[in-house]
Amino acid sequence: MSFKIAFVGAGSLGFTRKLMSDILAVPEFKDIEIAFTDISEQNLKMVYTLCQRDIKANGLKTKLTATLDRRQALKNARYIVNVARVGGLEAFQLDIEIPLKYRVDQCVGDTLCPGGIMYGQRGIPVVLDICKDIREVSEPEAFLLNYANPNAMLTWAANKYGQVRTIGLCHGVQAGHALIANAFGLKKEELDIIAAGINHQTWYIQIRHQGKDLTGKLLKALESHPVYSKTEKVRIDMLRRFGYFSTESNGHLSEYLPWYRKRPKEIRRWVDLNSWVNGETGGYLRVCQEGRNWFKKEYPKLLKEPPLVFSAEKRSQEHGSYIIEGLETGRIYRGHFNVVNDGCISNLPDDAVVEVPGYVDANGINIPRIGHLPLGCAAVCNASISVQRLAVEAAVRGDDLLLRQAMMMDPLTGAVCNPQEIWQMTDELLVAQAKWLPQYTQAINEAKKRLRQGRLLPTKNYAGAARLLKKK
Repeated sequence: MSFKIAFVGAGSLGFTRKLMSDILAVPEFKDIEIAFTDISEQNLKMVYTLCQRDIKANGLKTKLTATLDRRQALKNARYIVNVARVGGLEAFQLDIEIPLKYRVDQCVGDTLCPGGIMYGQRGIPVVLDICKDIREVSEPEAFLLNYANPNAMLTWAANKYGQVRTIGLCHGVQAGHALIANAFGLKKEELDIIAAGINHQTWYIQIRHQGKDLTGKLLKALESHPVYSKTEKVRIDMLRRFGYFSTESNGHLSEYLPWYRKRPKEIRRWVDLNSWVNGETGGYLRVCQEGRNWFKKEYPKLLKEPPLVFSAEKRSQEHGSYIIEGLETGRIYRGHFNVVNDGCISNLPDDAVVEVPGYVDANGINIPRIGHLPLGCAAVCNASISVQRLAVEAAVRGDDLLLRQAMMMDPLTGAVCNPQEIWQMTDELLVAQAKWLPQYTQAINEAKKRLRQGRLLPTKNYAGAARLLKKK
């Protein structure tokens, strides 16, 4: 088989290298072409060098190219993998630090909350530019596999406004599947699960082992587990009150809801600081900042290590390679994907991007009908969908009123801040991130005037309720 795959944001070494090795583990794909593109010439060069070495060591003739010219990378591509992070760590720090002045305490801030909303404002215009390039230079009916966050917002914008077939991919369902199996003392392969909802708020609505439904037994298994009873307090409490377990980590889930991070004195009750994913304030930012010089420090070590071996046994759980394999070879693959709802979950809006089971083969990606989500689970998802819709439309139109309304409707932000505080916080975020927000030029100029007037609400230099020191 001969076709082309392009990676946008390929300077992310760990993910790019892993997914490429997954793809090239498929025997039929040895003669494909792969193109890397990124805005960082240095990172791109290092990733290319390592991946080219891997290809050579595996005895493949796969053509690998790297270019700063995105259109050149996308030319004649059949599949495009988006892993770009718009604004990098500089913008990410602003996503976390500015809301903390208003006591909005985020763990990750890449899906909802002020951080996720602003991440979407930066990312959506770039994704739409990528879609324009795909329409103009890639293969007709090219497929965009979006791994970038906020996944639902970017996938929503690409499908509605980018006019490119787009599917959002995430490994949250697989990670939660493994956790559930561990809680029952089983192997992941022994449990069959069905999950449905929206990205990072997907619910395990069916858990089966040897034909028996274990869904109702999960709460007891988690409450009695020596580790999860301490690290998954938010997820367990939501299971206790809503009846179903949520896919995403304890820290992630805690920031999507109005109940667990609203009062600084109560936050530590719900989080565990042995790992950032369990709820640490700005935990993911800290980990990313600590690894910002990773290329310089680790790259020489990687060059001395043996090349990766491309084999079926070493393929990761990421969906991307299996989807491409299914579409090209006809082998059936079952996974959970982010797609436009269009009636799949009957009590969520049709225009929303939902995360649901799907089957892939040579006929395409086929999504079965789920029907109704449990009412409580649907209510939680609908609150987030309203934020996503407002944020997508704000980013596309450059409408700061819609942006402010998205901030107001965000569950955690609304639980912590009053409308005046949300308006001022949004002004600060817009001004601080102006260089990544060309669609908001007029709104940013007006925000600057308001911030210069001096009649501002008081804020505090607040580090967060569960902050750990960054390692040097």
